[in-house]
Amino acid sequence: MNDDLELINKIIINMEKVIIGKTLEIRNIMKGIISNGHILIEDVPGVGKTMLVKSLAKSLKLSYSRIQFTPDLLPSDITGVSIYNPKNMDFEFKKGPVFSNIILADEINRTSPKTQAALLEVMEERQVSEGNQVYKLNKPFIVLATQNPIECEGTYVLPEAQLDRFMIKVKIGYPDDNSELKILDIYKENEPLEDLKAISDIDDILLLQQKVREIYVSQNIKKYIINIVNATRNNKGLILGASTRATLSLLRISQANALINGRKFVIPEDVKENAIPVLSHRLILSPSAKINNYTTQNIVEEILSTILIPRDDNYDKNK
Repeated sequence: MNDDLELINKIIINMEKVIIGKTLEIRNIMKGIISNGHILIEDVPGVGKTMLVKSLAKSLKLSYSRIQFTPDLLPSDITGVSIYNPKNMDFEFKKGPVFSNIILADEINRTSPKTQAALLEVMEERQVSEGNQVYKLNKPFIVLATQNPIECEGTYVLPEAQLDRFMIKVKIGYPDDNSELKILDIYKENEPLEDLKAISDIDDILLLQQKVREIYVSQNIKKYIINIVNATRNNKGLILGASTRATLSLLRISQANALINGRKFVIPEDVKENAIPVLSHRLILSPSAKINNYTTQNIVEEILSTILIPRDDNYDKNK
């Protein structure tokens, strides 16, 4: 456990050499990575979304591909395409950029829903189907998608089925004054990303993902997670509640949160701390909630305040 925690902290510290003043956001992204989940990063242009993903790929020493999503992007530009080879008189599949460990889907909501849908099979089943052939993707396989707020010009709304495939949503936000001053000092003469060294390799990440699954979750904690998710399905402010996939995501992120905090078991605070980033992007507000200026985050906060928190000594199976 101590070795795992030390490695995670080293990765976070390494990324902070490039992304200044965003420890919490980097920790949330690390939770998604060690949970083997896809991550949606939303914020206005220019706050370091792309730089964050690049620093992550270099720190983890994983294969990396960037896909710039544009209105004219085709599904085959993502997954690959079969090309006729006249030498052997047959079609050969040319793999697309998704055949890497980390995929940066940059500005994912600037392309058409048809092209966005090309990622559905890729993200859920971690494979690409081409005709009668199925091509398995590399392990680990994680999509980190950046998107601009829907108010920005030239953006599309992501389909609900695709949003649900993102385990966690992270917002970067503007840096505070001290952090921005430090950014100016560092970047005035240097490019920290170029000097960034790898901290871990594929085997380390796969092992961490396995360790997350081994974190103990008591029955009371599982019921607590289910009660939170069920409350979204019966909330008058929502027309679409959280799915079963969301329930599993909240469980897995809670396990990752426990591991990052040096525990072998999940406590209620692990669930509460991550309910908003795991659930809010999957929910759809009712018209009346929109009129009253509610957000999905407001709804989740209200739910957390009303659900009874389990209080017992059964969180740790060793007790």
